[in-house]
Amino acid sequence: MANLKRNMLELVKNPEGVLKGDEPEVEKVWTPAFIPLRVARDAIEVWHEVEANTEMTEADKFDKIADFVANEVFAGKITPDDIYNRLHAPGGQDVLKQQLIFVAQGQQSNETKNFLAKKN
Repeated sequence: MANLKRNMLELVKNPEGVLKGDEPEVEKVWTPAFIPLRVARDAIEVWHEVEANTEMTEADKFDKIADFVANEVFAGKITPDDIYNRLHAPGGQDVLKQQLIFVAQGQQSNETKNFLAKKN
């Protein structure tokens, strides 16, 4: 069990500078080395809630996923504000949903797999 799966999220370190024309600096934030099985169960609940709930607004769904990813998947290493202010918007919602899938099913993102392959 020493080889526990982890996943990463790439956040822009200098979003204000990028808005002014600077090159983006990317920070790779890793999930904790150990994620309790309870988090996987809760990720499945969040997934079903946001996919099946027709009364929840898209903004509320987004908030629920961002809050879960920040506080449960990354165990508070990042905040929902980090996600909203430092995650690149195009594809961002898919990136967050991928974090739910990682926790629930153990599927790492292609970016994580490629990064780890280059490290080894």
